Amino acid sequence: MLAVVKIAGQQFKVKAGDSLFVPHIEGSTGDKVNFTDVLMTDNGGVVSISNINATVKAEITKALVQGDKVIAFKMKRRKGFRKKHGHRTHYTQIKIESIA
Repeated sequence: MLAVVKIAGQQFKVKAGDSLFVPHIEGSTGDKVNFTDVLMTDNGGVVSISNINATVKAEITKALVQGDKVIAFKMKRRKGFRKKHGHRTHYTQIKIESIA
C-alpha cells in the first residue's frame, strides 16, 4: 500500500517500512506519531484521492537531525558592505509502521 501524506506543509510519498527525514516535529526517540492528513492512497491499483479516512502510523527513530549548513552572503562591491547569515535546518527521522 502506498500513500501521499502531508507532514508539516510538505508532501511525502510513503509505504510501510520506509524511513525518511521530515521537518522537525515534537517528540523524542521511540515516540509513536499518527498522521491523518492523507491526500492519496493506492491499494493494489485501487487509487483513492478524495474523502480518505486513512491514517499513517510512524515511529520517531532520531528526534533531532541537523541538515547541511546554508550560507546567505550579501555584498555590494566597492562599498565595504558584507553580510553573512547561515543556518542549519532541523529534521526528524521517522520510520513508517503502517498505513490504515
